[in-house]
Amino acid sequence: MDLSFSEEQLLIKESVEKFIEKDYDFDTRNKLLETEERFSRSNWKSFAELGWLGVALPEEFGGFDGGPVETMLVMEAFGSGMVLEPYISSVVLSGSIINLGGSAEQKKALLPPLMEGDLLLATAFTEKEPAYAPATVSVKAEKQGDNYIINGDKVMVIDAPSADKLIVSARTAGEATDPSGLSLFLVDANAPGITLAGYNTMDGARAANITFANVQVSASDLIGEAGNGYETLSRAIELTTAALCAHAVGMMQSAYQATLDYVKTREQFGVPIGKFQVLQHRLVDMYMALEQARSMVYMVSIDVASNDALTRQKAVSGAKAYVGKCARLIAQDSVQIHGGVGMTEELNVGHYFRNLTLFCNALGSTDYHLKCYAELTK
Repeated sequence: MDLSFSEEQLLIKESVEKFIEKDYDFDTRNKLLETEERFSRSNWKSFAELGWLGVALPEEFGGFDGGPVETMLVMEAFGSGMVLEPYISSVVLSGSIINLGGSAEQKKALLPPLMEGDLLLATAFTEKEPAYAPATVSVKAEKQGDNYIINGDKVMVIDAPSADKLIVSARTAGEATDPSGLSLFLVDANAPGITLAGYNTMDGARAANITFANVQVSASDLIGEAGNGYETLSRAIELTTAALCAHAVGMMQSAYQATLDYVKTREQFGVPIGKFQVLQHRLVDMYMALEQARSMVYMVSIDVASNDALTRQKAVSGAKAYVGKCARLIAQDSVQIHGGVGMTEELNVGHYFRNLTLFCNALGSTDYHLKCYAELTK
């Protein structure tokens, strides 16, 4: 397995890291948290101009024609700065759905403005019960002539308050838990019948619970074939889970580095606390967890592009479970070594702790993916 990066990939990596270092420090991020949208539209346009919104999208529509590895490089750097802009929801998840399942007309209409920073997307696929099961969908879309009428509720739709369009999973056939019969629709976020209740999340993002009451969409807004949307959705979720793991590694790197710097300057009994062997052992454990997690991210970023479903699923669940374990260790030890100051709003370590804790439950908890991996390897 070749884990070296190409010249083009290194340029992407270096450009994102340089932006985070110079233009996205902790204080800048905190100022964005005080704004209504909790991110910067100006930054989003800059991402577009630098080509980051299209690194994994087709060249024929203006993208870089890369893949999960290029996404990984962007996401790891974004993780180090805890970037608030809706890259994961709009580009990685929603963009992947359009790219994987959209018609030629939909790709031509949606991908260019997405990559140019003029279109924001969000995907509504989670519901109240159960905690995480993308195939379990109670929202219904009933065919009426050339249209579909959507009714039901979605919860925890990340970045929905700022989205121009929503991608909605709805049932057109089958029982509530059947993977078959699930369809994906493109819906205008301001369409009549949509009620959106927005709220802030603990990691600094915005999300919403959405009610669809007799929302009418055209048959041309169907993404892919009716009843066959689950495969597209699951593939996009696999890509997004791999990207989230890379994002977590970026946060783990910064949390570890902040803790390492702290033990070199914080003194107790007249010496830096980094001189104490117990803390040295804990920092070694943190470093080992970080590097093991990074290796897992490299692996999943390669395997998630496989055409074999079992290979993809094993890689994604294995990575999410293991990176989640490492993330919890680094997040908790970072705060514990800092002491009480580690939980204050003024220090970045507490923010990394919250973000990494939420990562452990995003798109399936660590336990969920560990069970999935066990089932897949029987």
